[in-house]
Amino acid sequence: MKLPFNLDLSGKTAVVTGGGGVLCAMFAEALAQCGAKTAILDLNVEAANKAAEKINANGGTAKGYECNVLKRESVEAAREQILADFGKCDILINGAGGNNPRGTTTKEYLDPEDLKNAGEDVKTFFDLDPDGVGFVFNLNFLGTLIPTQVFAKDMAENGKGNIINISSMNAFCPLTKIPAYSGAKAAVSNFTQWLAVHFSRVGIRVNAIAPGFFVTAQNKALLFNEDGTPTLRTGKILAATPMGRFGEAEELVGTLLWLANDEASGFVDGTVIPVDGGFNAYSGV
Repeated sequence: MKLPFNLDLSGKTAVVTGGGGVLCAMFAEALAQCGAKTAILDLNVEAANKAAEKINANGGTAKGYECNVLKRESVEAAREQILADFGKCDILINGAGGNNPRGTTTKEYLDPEDLKNAGEDVKTFFDLDPDGVGFVFNLNFLGTLIPTQVFAKDMAENGKGNIINISSMNAFCPLTKIPAYSGAKAAVSNFTQWLAVHFSRVGIRVNAIAPGFFVTAQNKALLFNEDGTPTLRTGKILAATPMGRFGEAEELVGTLLWLANDEASGFVDGTVIPVDGGFNAYSGV
C-alpha cells in the first residue's frame, strides 16, 4: 500500500475491531506500515490471521485475535492477550459492525397492496423482526461501546489515547430498506460526540469516519448482479454521488492517518468526517 504521507507510529499499539473485513484490514495495514504494533480483532479469526499475515509478510508487526465485540468477556480476553503481546492500546479503531436481513425491508416504499401481500417475498416495516433489528443495532452500537469500555480505560490511566469510530452515510441521511443499520450508525455518530466530551479531561480524542459507498464483500451482492452489471440501487447511489463513482478503499487512509496523528489533528475532537465523493453535500438537484 502506498501511503498518502508519512507518519511515525513506532512504539504505539493499535487495536482494530472488525479487522478481518476489507476496509478494516486496510486500516490495520496502514497503521502497521506507519510502525504501529497492530492487533486485529474479528469474530472470524481466520480472516484476522490472514490480515495479520499480510502485514507481517511486508515487514510490519501484527497478530490476529478471535473476538466477539458483543461479549465483554471476549473483548477482555483479547485485551489480556494484547497486553502480553504488544502492551497497552494507544489507538482504537472501532470498525466492527454490519447489517442483517432481519432488519431490512424488501422494498423502498410501502405501497397499499403490500399490506395484503406481505409474506416471504415482501417484508414490510410491519414485518421486521424486533430481535433482528436489535441484533443490528447492538452489533454496531454495543460493538463500539464495549471495546471502548475495555480499551479506553488504559488510555485514561495513561492520560492519552485516540479512538476512531466507523460511522456511515446512513448516520447523516438514512438509506431506504435498512432502518436498523441506519439508526445504529446514527447512534455511533452521536456516541462519538458524547465520548469526545466525556473523555476530554483525560487526554483521549474521539472522532469518526463516515465512509460513503465502497464495494466490500458485505455489500457486493447488493451493488452488482451475478453477471457483474450494476443493480438499480447502484444506479441511484452513483447518481447521488457528485463524483459519479464508488470510493477506492485506499481513499480512506488519508483521513484515518490524519486523525491518528496527534500532531496533525491534536485539536480535532468529536467530529464525524464524511469520505463520500460529495454524497452528503448533494441535494439531488
